[in-house]
Amino acid sequence: MTIEVSAFRWVPPFAQGFVRDLRVRWALEEAGLPYREALIGLRDRESAEYRAWQPFGQVPAYRDGTVEMFESGAIVLHIADQSEALCPRDPAGRARMTTWVIAALNSVEPHVASLAAIDTFHRGEAWTTERRPQVEEAVCGRLTALAAWLGDRDHLEGRFTAGDLIMTTVLRELVASGILSRFPTLDAYRARCEARPAFVRAMAAQMETFRAHAPAARTKASD
Repeated sequence: MTIEVSAFRWVPPFAQGFVRDLRVRWALEEAGLPYREALIGLRDRESAEYRAWQPFGQVPAYRDGTVEMFESGAIVLHIADQSEALCPRDPAGRARMTTWVIAALNSVEPHVASLAAIDTFHRGEAWTTERRPQVEEAVCGRLTALAAWLGDRDHLEGRFTAGDLIMTTVLRELVASGILSRFPTLDAYRARCEARPAFVRAMAAQMETFRAHAPAARTKASD
């Protein structure tokens, strides 16, 4: 069975390029594993069929005929287990890769997501005047520690792994705010990872899906 990855047919422009099926697409491209999209819309998210695959109605979900799973971090770890391009084969290297995946998801992303939620969904609301500086301070604290670890390394552990893949997708969400530019080492690291051919292919695939299913494209196709 060809690998299937669920993805949204279309999302508003502010979310395009950031939906988390990008992580799985990127991992599959790095691993050289073919896949096909299982596209869903808003109504599909609530269906019993999709909830049996992804209990929370989110994307991505994954299946390959043997394994059926959800959560982008878990899926990337599963793919990494099959690919030396994403995971060193020695136990120590594998453990470090896993550590950085979890660190990106647990130690960095929650703070980044809090800031993104304020800036995207609550901009201008009175409560954000006091709360946003606190959230930004927490983000910068994590970035300071991460930059200190990275130092002059090209990657978190000396070579690209799934840890870098997940960390890059987290850091990308800070570009628009201007915060990441305060940390040139991390911004250069993000750009370096985004320049990888596998990332470019994954991003192109996600964006092509959104273009093909944009409201204007759907209207034109029905004319």
